[in-house]
Amino acid sequence: MTIRAVRFVAACLMPLLVIGAAAAQAPTPPARPAGVHAAPAAHARPVAAPTGGGIQSIKVEGSQRIEDGTIKSYLLVQPGDAFDPDRIDRSLKTLYATGLFQDVRLGRVGDTLVVRVVENPIVNRVAFENNHKLDDNQLRPAMQLRPRAVFTPALAEADRQKILDLYAKRGYYDATVEPKIIHLDQNRVDVVFQINDGSATLISKIVVNGNKAFTEDRLTEVISSRESRWWRFLSTADQYDPERLAYDRELLRRFYLKNGYADIDITSASSELSPDRKGFFLSFTVNEGARYKVGKVTINAQLRNLTSSDLQSSLQLHEGDWYDGDAVGRTADMMEEAVHNRGYAFVSVKPRATRNAEKHTIDLAFDVGEGPRVYVERINIVGNVRTEDKVIRREFRLAEGDPYSAEEIRRTKTRLTDLGYFQNVDIATTPGSAADKAILNTTISEKATGELSFGGGYSTDAGALIDVGLAEKNLIGTGVNASINGTLAQRDSSINTSVTDPYFLDRNLVAGVDAFLVQTDYEGTEPYDEKRVGFALRLGYAFNEHLRQTWSYSLVNRDVYNVEVGASPFILNEAGTTLLSQVSQVVTLDYRDSKVQPHSGYVVEVGTDYAGLGGDARFLRGNVNAAYYIPLEREFGNPDWGIKLAGSTGYMALLSGGREEIIDRFFLGGDNLRGFETGGAGPHDASTDDPLGGRFIWTQTTELHFPLPVSPDLGLTGRAFVDVGALTESSFRPGACTVSAGVSCTVEASDAPRLGAGVGISWKTAFGLINVDLAPFVLKQPGDQTQIFRFGFGTRF
Repeated sequence: MTIRAVRFVAACLMPLLVIGAAAAQAPTPPARPAGVHAAPAAHARPVAAPTGGGIQSIKVEGSQRIEDGTIKSYLLVQPGDAFDPDRIDRSLKTLYATGLFQDVRLGRVGDTLVVRVVENPIVNRVAFENNHKLDDNQLRPAMQLRPRAVFTPALAEADRQKILDLYAKRGYYDATVEPKIIHLDQNRVDVVFQINDGSATLISKIVVNGNKAFTEDRLTEVISSRESRWWRFLSTADQYDPERLAYDRELLRRFYLKNGYADIDITSASSELSPDRKGFFLSFTVNEGARYKVGKVTINAQLRNLTSSDLQSSLQLHEGDWYDGDAVGRTADMMEEAVHNRGYAFVSVKPRATRNAEKHTIDLAFDVGEGPRVYVERINIVGNVRTEDKVIRREFRLAEGDPYSAEEIRRTKTRLTDLGYFQNVDIATTPGSAADKAILNTTISEKATGELSFGGGYSTDAGALIDVGLAEKNLIGTGVNASINGTLAQRDSSINTSVTDPYFLDRNLVAGVDAFLVQTDYEGTEPYDEKRVGFALRLGYAFNEHLRQTWSYSLVNRDVYNVEVGASPFILNEAGTTLLSQVSQVVTLDYRDSKVQPHSGYVVEVGTDYAGLGGDARFLRGNVNAAYYIPLEREFGNPDWGIKLAGSTGYMALLSGGREEIIDRFFLGGDNLRGFETGGAGPHDASTDDPLGGRFIWTQTTELHFPLPVSPDLGLTGRAFVDVGALTESSFRPGACTVSAGVSCTVEASDAPRLGAGVGISWKTAFGLINVDLAPFVLKQPGDQTQIFRFGFGTRF
């Protein structure tokens, strides 16, 4: 190699040797602190903040939806503050606590605090898959995750557990829930809960330990939980519920107290889930103690012009009776109501029980005195999304400024519940602005009040039937009841429309209008068919809680047609159409404990009908109906035992100038006298045996209701009855029967009472109420038409 070549190579390598030496002498850069993101090449790298210096600025990186100012507002340091590691660490925790971020990191670049965030996704939608036992509308209200809410795994897990809890309340303890997260663009997610309902976890066995006075079978009838059986597929009583278990414990305690066991102690009420999670075992342990009788009963009246004798009628138990905890409570309530009715606004009835363990007796004393003077300051109502406030307030038995009364509050709650508009009604009392004032907080939960019904069934009177109806009990939240219903049956078809306003013009007035078409094919019970077309206007008012009156006006066109050849000449003469213009009124006195399923009390109805304001009919008709209910629960320990005594009477007086129609008369048999066909007892044509009705009727029913020796879950109850009645005054006006060749106009009638006796069964099913009556014992007169078997069935679904 030449000297020139060596020089050329050395000139080329010299810059590289200088650069390498400089790099070897340069200091090593500090390592990046843990937890600090590496910055992109275009940005300076954030480094750990040294313990000193001040923050000149704050820079936010990674935010998409959340404003930088919002993120900075969560920091505990601001520009001008020192780089304090403790405050910066607490700022980091504060940002995490907002739930807005999936990741947060803080670092320092020079005098700048760099905040790097990764935002949590936004929920696009929440969906449920394979849920059959609970629909979406039942699950969705319990979810915290909702569209446009921030998604976090913790919320998804919490919602998963809530779904499992909802299934557990329905008795499905082996249900599984798996949240599936589907990531979308723009940092959004779909949350899909994949559900496996599993099978219902039913109650396999119920055991009661320590019982001596009552059998295990009797005690298991007292509680609401039931062992799993094949016929309970329409019931939830055999599904385990922790809240029901606590309720069952209380039911057992009340049952023993009701039967005199004042020392009763339900020491335990436990449940155990089987290893396969398919069944529960319920166990109750009782310590009965001794049974007590009532000793001395005293009433200490401490109010002016009120003596103990004035309240004697309110006593529900007396000396020598077995002690009954329920009867003590009822006595106190009845005494309080009796004193209220005497004009005392503030009443307190406090029962005191003194137990004698040696004699096994309990002395009772009822202290009746003046209660604390508390007035209602305000009534708050929440939860009524649809129902107007005035619809609820008008059911209150007390208003702002009235004396506080626990009895009136109980009655108010009952009235609100009876409306049928609400699932739950709760009235809670809280202190007011002063010691003598109280606030009533009413919380309601509305339910659907519209009903589209389809039904079918069979009855002895109407035959096979199909029923279709559309009804709304709370029209647009005003409390107005509107309905249209159609029935197509073998012997009785109809269509009815009705609108009723229970508080017409916001007053104590019930106003309504009905329009109807009824077509009846009697098929053997009468030798003709009948069609009625018309309308009715109604107006009623209540004098108080127990007394009310209703007025109505009806205009009905009646048509008697398809009269059989050879029918009674009385009936042949009435073929054709007539117009009925009628004014009616009914006064009702109702002291029953329940209008739907009465067990005690009585009801009396007095009604009158006047036909003569135009039209063809001219008559004045009156009727009285009464029923008295005698509970036998104390004697037999079961509320299904009871006696019903009922009676009715009616009389129709003919007025001059009108036609006398058989269809306006009373008929005996069927519903008002079992054992006889509808209209089959009483006056009839001597030649044709056709029923002709009468103008005076009376009936009386004695009925014993009792439980059947089967599981109460079947809904079966029995009855034994004796019906007695008579129908008289069957003569017609002159000219009512046209005599022709071979025809006689003779009415055969007997004033002797008819009697029908037998037994019956009522079956409450999910498909409707089935009634079966068997009346083999009858006392009849010649010409009467008997009916031993009577059956009725109907349903809506």
